[in-house]
Amino acid sequence: MSTPDGAAPDPGGGAALARLVGEALTRAQEHADAEDAEEVRAITDAMVRLLIGAPLHSDGRLTVVSLATEAGLRRNKLTHKHTGLKDLFYALVKARTSVPDVLPDSARARAVKQQQDLARVRAERDDLRGQAQLLARIVHVLEVENSKLKETNAALEQQVAAHAAVPDLTRRRRRP
Repeated sequence: MSTPDGAAPDPGGGAALARLVGEALTRAQEHADAEDAEEVRAITDAMVRLLIGAPLHSDGRLTVVSLATEAGLRRNKLTHKHTGLKDLFYALVKARTSVPDVLPDSARARAVKQQQDLARVRAERDDLRGQAQLLARIVHVLEVENSKLKETNAALEQQVAAHAAVPDLTRRRRRP
């Protein structure tokens, strides 16, 4: 890519990329509401990160799916709502030359490990939710049983109190 002012292009095409994305952002935000402006900002930031090879939230591939993931949006926001930004992204991908297509092995390994950790943590969370629900059911059953035992105990105490007025003749001692 070359810069419009006739200056020499920088090695990664970052200045031209920033200029193109900035112009697209300006045009897109002219008639957009706050939500659209936020989506456009997220998409353009994700474009820059992907194109310079520094993804934060995706696998680093130069696809619309990765762009949407990187922007934190659903893919249909790019394919149906922000089609101009999608087309700009594809044009920039086609025009770029010096940025690698994929993540380095260390970053890929880190991403795989993070995905495995996330799956493990989600499984633990689901297991703990199940255990919490089971404990809640157990506590409820114990509360019901405790209530019934209290009622039974009260009834037995009333019976004992009623029998306390009657003398126990079996406990009398006989005199020899």
